Amino acid sequence: MAINPDTPTSVDLIERSQHCGICEIHSDIEHLRELEIWRSRHWLLRHHPHPSPLLGWCLLDARRHLAGAVDFLGDEAAEWGTVVQQASKLVQKVSGCDRVYLIAFGEGARHLHLHLIPRFQEDQRSAAWSVADLYRDVETGLELPAQFKSVEEFLAAARLQSQKGFMN
Repeated sequence: MAINPDTPTSVDLIERSQHCGICEIHSDIEHLRELEIWRSRHWLLRHHPHPSPLLGWCLLDARRHLAGAVDFLGDEAAEWGTVVQQASKLVQKVSGCDRVYLIAFGEGARHLHLHLIPRFQEDQRSAAWSVADLYRDVETGLELPAQFKSVEEFLAAARLQSQKGFMN
């Protein structure tokens, strides 16, 4: 299933690091296809892998191995703001959330991946730093993750929306 014309059929020839979790995710084409929403030359938008703490929790990854904005090349820097805005709009529209939190730490994997986290006013688990507790509680099994079927439905809707106008 092609998500867009830039979707690879094999591992991209983009600069990668052998010891990077994000590069490893990008190299596993079959698994990535299950999560990927959209990609361009520089960026890849995907849903959080299972178990996902919240429906619509997405990640915007740099396709090239880089630690953060300090490492952007000129065209990456020029595109960044628009891509973040469009990805945030997509998450908000498809999830129906009230706002989208953006978080990037870069310690778990030193490869730029921006978390786009839907904030639902009625769900206090998604409020500010409570979302970090939710993340840990889902990881340890104290909280249930987003339902797999719901994530698949979100992905289908997000892919359709991205084809209609994401970054066009």
